[in-house]
Amino acid sequence: MTQDGQIRGSILTPDGWVSGRLVFDEHILAVQGVRVDDARAPFVIPGFIDLHVHGGGGHDVMSGTPGIRGMARLHARHGTTSLLATSVTAAVREIEAFLAAVASVMAEPGPGEARVTGAHLEGPFINPCKLGAQPSLARPVDLAGMADWLSTGVVRIVTLAPELDGAADLVSLVQAQGARAQLGHSLCTYAEATSALAQGCGITHLFNAMSGVSHRGSGLAGAALAHADWAEVIPDLIHVEAGAILAARRAIPNLYGVTDATAGAGMPDGQYALGTQHVMKRGSVMCLADGTLAGSALTMDQALRNLVGLGLDLAEASARLSRLPAEWAGLGDAGRLAPGLRADLVELDADLRVRSVHIAGRPVDLSTGTE
Repeated sequence: MTQDGQIRGSILTPDGWVSGRLVFDEHILAVQGVRVDDARAPFVIPGFIDLHVHGGGGHDVMSGTPGIRGMARLHARHGTTSLLATSVTAAVREIEAFLAAVASVMAEPGPGEARVTGAHLEGPFINPCKLGAQPSLARPVDLAGMADWLSTGVVRIVTLAPELDGAADLVSLVQAQGARAQLGHSLCTYAEATSALAQGCGITHLFNAMSGVSHRGSGLAGAALAHADWAEVIPDLIHVEAGAILAARRAIPNLYGVTDATAGAGMPDGQYALGTQHVMKRGSVMCLADGTLAGSALTMDQALRNLVGLGLDLAEASARLSRLPAEWAGLGDAGRLAPGLRADLVELDADLRVRSVHIAGRPVDLSTGTE
């Protein structure tokens, strides 16, 4: 339970579990207690950090500032305290409007909203033959256009296909501006993927929308398992089955989870927007009319429960949803519970259900229903 800037329980620190209390204002002031090996509920862990999220609560980030704020409120109630609003492949004017909306939300964060720390551009420089649920607006690499988008200071991650002409120069441009390049929506060869990974690229939604794994001709997924240091995976157990997640965990040192959530997350079954497209939610599945998976309905608290259900202990599952994404995205003030860092906290009960969420020390109202 929480009161007056204190929260008690088993607290996950960088050095392990501490049974005691965490004292905070906007930042963590102190962690007081004794080290324990057998943590017991309630558990206090770092707030989740989602680096790939398109929407939630009926809101789509491409719809503008209200959409970004609405989805940030929904995900905050599920323990996400920082996120990257993620675009779909779109026309130039729509991408520019999206980046302006992200900048507006970053400049004036609202109460009860997960902190929007920037944008993840998923496209438009992807393979038009491997769109997945992306709109048919992929186009050739445009270095000048990307330079303009990077100059906004909003872009933190760019997903691209390494087989495109000019992709290596695009990666260099992105990295020179302090952002991260990730490989996805690609039909590249193993050699093309390996070359891009040698430049320091990560992987977008591992196994999905990419050339696969084969013992006689692996593509991007095979190269990722062999060479990647960083990769995101969608642990909804729909996009990637349990065995593949566990195999990736053994192969890729810094495998971290994302939701790839779309507007249907936290909402009843029905039709929702994904950019200019309509997607259907049926149970836990988001899809286009033809059945193609179209993002997810996942929230990060469910991702945590799924990872623990696969056999990860709570500390490791938490790290793959907080510390590792914070490190990849350069969020040095988040992802860990230690004095001086942001008081971004999630309190969980014995069933790993969210009991409370604090963002920069402020409690999130968990009582709100659908948006």
